[in-house]
Amino acid sequence: MTDHDASNPALPADPPAQPAEAAEAAPAIAPAPAPGWPGSPMELPLAATPEVAAAQEAVPAAPEVVHAAFAPVPDQRPTWATATATAPTPEHWFEPAPIAAAPTADRTRRGGVIGPVIAASLLSAVLASGGTYVALRASGALDQPPTSVAVAEPAKQIGTTQQVVIDESSAAIAAAQNVSPAIVTIVTQGQAGTDNGFFQGQDIPTTGVGSGVIYDASGWILTNRHVVAGADQLSVRLKDGREFAGTVYGIDTLTDLAIVKVEATGLPTATFGDSSRIKVGQLAIAIGSPLGTYTNSVTSGIVSALGRTIQVDSGSTIRNLIQTDAAINPGNSGGALLDSGGNVVGINTAVASTAEGIGFAIPVNVAKPIMAQAMAGTPLARPWIGIRYVAIDPQVVKERNLTVKAGALIDAGQAADGSSTDAVVPGGPAAGAGLRAGDIITSVGGTAISDTQPLEDLLVQFAPGEKIDLLVVRDGTTITVSVTLGTRPANP
Repeated sequence: MTDHDASNPALPADPPAQPAEAAEAAPAIAPAPAPGWPGSPMELPLAATPEVAAAQEAVPAAPEVVHAAFAPVPDQRPTWATATATAPTPEHWFEPAPIAAAPTADRTRRGGVIGPVIAASLLSAVLASGGTYVALRASGALDQPPTSVAVAEPAKQIGTTQQVVIDESSAAIAAAQNVSPAIVTIVTQGQAGTDNGFFQGQDIPTTGVGSGVIYDASGWILTNRHVVAGADQLSVRLKDGREFAGTVYGIDTLTDLAIVKVEATGLPTATFGDSSRIKVGQLAIAIGSPLGTYTNSVTSGIVSALGRTIQVDSGSTIRNLIQTDAAINPGNSGGALLDSGGNVVGINTAVASTAEGIGFAIPVNVAKPIMAQAMAGTPLARPWIGIRYVAIDPQVVKERNLTVKAGALIDAGQAADGSSTDAVVPGGPAAGAGLRAGDIITSVGGTAISDTQPLEDLLVQFAPGEKIDLLVVRDGTTITVSVTLGTRPANP
């Protein structure tokens, strides 16, 4: 080995000498130049040409290769570097054609190394891409539909007015359009009595206004009893301007309902729903003719409560009412209470005179039996067992110290004049079956009484003359009592 140039302190020092045994065991390997800038190519045997042979003869056999610009001590070659090239190195690769013989040989050697490296890199990339494609195809990922990318909506500026669509508003609009043609205004003419003053003993004519719901196209109308009771003449006006003379077909003896008939065909009708499915808090829409002037007015609110009991001015009691805060005014009586689907679920009947936002409607399930009776041409009749009772709720349970949470407690009532009435009507069906005060009816015909299915709702499903079984709790013991239903009188 030659000494390094002492004027270049950056050159590396001589490598340490190898042991003699290692030197003898190692095969004779031609030295390779150390890496330089941009990097010394590995020497590969060149193809036999006259120019190359002449250059090789001119180079003396020496253990080192001396370069003009940089000549560090060469390291030993790896054995794989001595492999013989199978093909001649291209004369030109990326570099321009050589000018001198020595640079040409050096660049040719460099091109001989770069070519296989680039080819190997390209082959590796192709193989890797092919393997990735095969793996994706096998997993089914390439067969999946493209995934949609959600695009965020542009931010809304604070303070700008945004249009909001409310479902309840749309429901009220649709209900008004569909049901209003079937809501009628009923004008009544009657006599209020005599007067010895101005009229000098003549009957005083009175005029009343209410509403009604057409439930059959052949002229059957459901309304309130108090709208038509005592009327001598009825005039029924439709939304489209037509007007018909009406007659009272029948008066309900159970609650504040009546049936009116007009001679017409092809009338618009309303759809009746199932009042047992309504829930507290759901949308309620009232349609009627308040004050007799504002015909087909629409108001909306919610169902405030179920199963309400009220006592009207006549002293009679109406049970199992729907309470709503939808505005109900004089003239709305007999009109429809609708759900969000535009189905009639109640018939508006009363409003609290000492409060606002408290109206009541009769569930349509109570009305359906007499609606069918009228269309069948039979007199309106209600089943009757002949008792007075208190519907059991948490307050009654606490006040009476009851163990039963739901049912009908047979108890003495109070008449309009303040006098007490019998809990069991003498000579009635209940008396004949052995029912007595203090008994609690918990089931009718196999259906349990509850806050959504009170006693009267269950009884109206049967006809007068039918025999039904009642489950009764008496002194803590449950017994079965069979009762043959009678016909409810006008004034039970």
